[in-house]
Amino acid sequence: MSTVKKAPNKKSALEEKEGVVQPESISASVVEHIQQFRKVQPSSNELIKGILDGNITSLSRAITLVESTNSNHLAKANEVINACLPHANRSVRIGITGVPGVGKSTFIEAFGKYLTGLGKKVAVLAVDPSSTISHGSILGDKTRMEELVKDKNAYIRPSASGDTLGGVARKTRETITLCEACGFDTIIIETVGVGQSETAVHSMVDFFLLLKISGAGDELQGIKRGIMEMADAIVINKADGDNIKRAKLAKTEFNRALHLFPAKKSGWVPTVSTCSSYTKEGIDGVWNTISDYLKLTEGNGYFEEKRSSQNHYWMLETINERLKNDFFNHPEIATLLEENKKAVQNNEISPFAAASILLEHYFKK
Repeated sequence: MSTVKKAPNKKSALEEKEGVVQPESISASVVEHIQQFRKVQPSSNELIKGILDGNITSLSRAITLVESTNSNHLAKANEVINACLPHANRSVRIGITGVPGVGKSTFIEAFGKYLTGLGKKVAVLAVDPSSTISHGSILGDKTRMEELVKDKNAYIRPSASGDTLGGVARKTRETITLCEACGFDTIIIETVGVGQSETAVHSMVDFFLLLKISGAGDELQGIKRGIMEMADAIVINKADGDNIKRAKLAKTEFNRALHLFPAKKSGWVPTVSTCSSYTKEGIDGVWNTISDYLKLTEGNGYFEEKRSSQNHYWMLETINERLKNDFFNHPEIATLLEENKKAVQNNEISPFAAASILLEHYFKK
């Protein structure tokens, strides 16, 4: 049987040829510079001084510190917050909510630009929803507010909601304090608009604004008792073009609905108005409404009463959160939890009995 011999030094047609060597796309010196910069962590005093001097970089680094889940950062974060407290509580806190697609980001940009035009310093705390699967967030609010983000009198801070109930960032309350100490006199908090978050935001703001749109089905679908009772004003957004007539009709419907609810403790009667974030029509009217509310509540003492009540509420919430974190981060509890989890899944013990065992063990320790 004969065999075919390959010619000497002849390469196979299937042999991979050596490609072109690509140049480095990242400068090694730049990478080293960034890494060295990040290693230098400012002290608490440096952060505090920077915040009180109105330094945005110090403010951002302090907020990152406050939002950190690293237990080693807690003491430093508390030190910064406590030093900023005497310089806080000098702003108007406005919560803005609405279903996805109502135009919250566009409205906030138009509203924020109007406020900076009046000489105010505006901080926008945008809470972005986190995925329950990947736990990631897009944090794209700055992209949507491309004009406001370039305003020297505005500051936009997107934060991931994480696993907090309803989607309110865990440290939004502390972030408000830092922004106030940095000189921002108007704080706007944008909720993710998915339900429970409205309750948490309502407990940290002075004025609660509900954005609605017309032409999205039955107007009565939007009249939900809980959210309507919390709202200090309802604004029908996107009232422009062919949508103006529908917006006016929606305004009438919501005005009628408000008469069904009991009077507010503040003495304020909620209002309904229309606006267009695109044409800026009605934006000034929203600020006039907020100004009227502040004048009324500061005059009758409700403003300070509400702030005091909110401080009490967030003290209790912080206790609950710290206990929960301490419980799940306890090494012995973590081991015992896995054992009881398997027993519960195999129906060897009830969930309630397993919880009792874990809690008893925790409090003994």
